[in-house]
Amino acid sequence: MATQVFINLPTKDLDASKAFFSGLGWRIEPNFTDQNAACVVIDENIFLMVLTHDFFATFTDKPIVDPATGTQVQTALSSGSREEVDAMLEKALAAGGKEPRPAQDMGFMYSRDFEDPDGNWFSILWMDPKAAEQGPEAFMAQQQENGA
Repeated sequence: MATQVFINLPTKDLDASKAFFSGLGWRIEPNFTDQNAACVVIDENIFLMVLTHDFFATFTDKPIVDPATGTQVQTALSSGSREEVDAMLEKALAAGGKEPRPAQDMGFMYSRDFEDPDGNWFSILWMDPKAAEQGPEAFMAQQQENGA
């Protein structure tokens, strides 16, 4: 069995979070969703567990960071193309998300960020497959040698 990733995020409004993530085209798994939490299926091995603050607090003795005013984690997800990055960002904005900063275009990598209604930060990125294989520095050096 492949490793599955579960990202736990606090929310002040569980219904708003479910609506937002559904608007991205991600699926809510009803078998693991109740009044305290929603399981959001990003793909077959990546899940968001969106938890009410009270329920989230049962998993830690530390204070819960308010994602509207502080960043505890940034969740980055890869995409198959620059166009897919832009399309996901448009879905996030249409669903009520915010774009906290401009697109980052490094030539070999392109990313855009969005925040969900609570302020949890996500990045969607595309990297040229050759850059991913060679590493960014080697890829850029090769591009310079080839006059690109």
